[in-house]
Amino acid sequence: MLEFKAAVTKSKGAPFELQKIKLKSLKDNEVLVKIKAAGMCHTDMVARDQDYEVPLPVVLGHEGSGVVEQVGKSVKGIEVGDHVVLSFASCGQCKSCLKAEPVYCYNFYPMNFGGSDENGFTSLSDQEDKDIHDHFFGQSSFAEYAIATERNTVVVPKDVPLEILGPLGCGIQTGAGAIMNGLKIENGSSVAIFGAGAVGLAAVMAAKIMGASQIIAVDIVDSRLELAKELGATDVINSKSADVVETIMKITESGADYSLEATGRPEILRWAIDSLAIRGTCGFVGAPALGVEASFDVNGVMVPGKTIKGIIEGESIPQIFIPQLVEHYRAGRFPFDKLIKFYHFEQINEAAKDSEKGITVKPIIQIS
Repeated sequence: MLEFKAAVTKSKGAPFELQKIKLKSLKDNEVLVKIKAAGMCHTDMVARDQDYEVPLPVVLGHEGSGVVEQVGKSVKGIEVGDHVVLSFASCGQCKSCLKAEPVYCYNFYPMNFGGSDENGFTSLSDQEDKDIHDHFFGQSSFAEYAIATERNTVVVPKDVPLEILGPLGCGIQTGAGAIMNGLKIENGSSVAIFGAGAVGLAAVMAAKIMGASQIIAVDIVDSRLELAKELGATDVINSKSADVVETIMKITESGADYSLEATGRPEILRWAIDSLAIRGTCGFVGAPALGVEASFDVNGVMVPGKTIKGIIEGESIPQIFIPQLVEHYRAGRFPFDKLIKFYHFEQINEAAKDSEKGITVKPIIQIS
């Protein structure tokens, strides 16, 4: 039985608590990964605070990167010693998965937020042999070791720093994929991106790669807007000091061809819709608490033929898209490392606070 350190969330809103836990067993379809580092994402805090209900106590973390230490008998294409990034879980058997759309897996919520595997089995326990919920996004990577499967384990090149790659499994993949896969923006088009956090800034970089002629970043933090300009934004708007919709209309003359809402705030989604040109498309990836509703002007959407599109995980197939992002990084086109600040495992609560205050764009917890 393997014993190792993990950050356990024991109650709603409680600080992450480092403790020794035990791994019960490794099943034939699973992969044991020694975690090098794990990105911290807004969704970790959403689960910690129970805005998305996840059984407690639980080990969170869903942007893990590490080295494969053991492989189940039925796993193919993954070997001991491989460098890997862990992404979201999907069943592989539903209609969406069979259509190569794993982000819209019919079993997405229970597999990623259910606190166990698809059969209700938890792999972790505490020192008193009491179950600890796991399999968060198919990994629970705020730990020295994580259990994943062939479906959410992505082999990456060994010549790229492993400790920076974890966020490609969720936050960075979400922002870049929303632009490249979900909206499929055209060369020469205009796009307004609401929120200059890790997801929004990944979208800025992706929009530049796709050849957008106007990339407008909207936020309330001047330092993030400056970073957005460094990463490819042609225009920035601080929504505290400007009328956002009016300013976007002036910049684009007729509205943005595309917009992306990455804050999870309903009033910002309304701005993203209202900022569109005729036949424009608004994608949204921000994750508010379950049950949050938003409003829009029905005729303001219907008459100009606008589209409002929800996008999960950048509509990515991780085994295809994550290696593409790695290649963009190696070529200097996708410098997502500029978003990163490292924290030791013992500083995980400091990382969470810095993320929530907007001090750090993308915290990465160095675990081993």
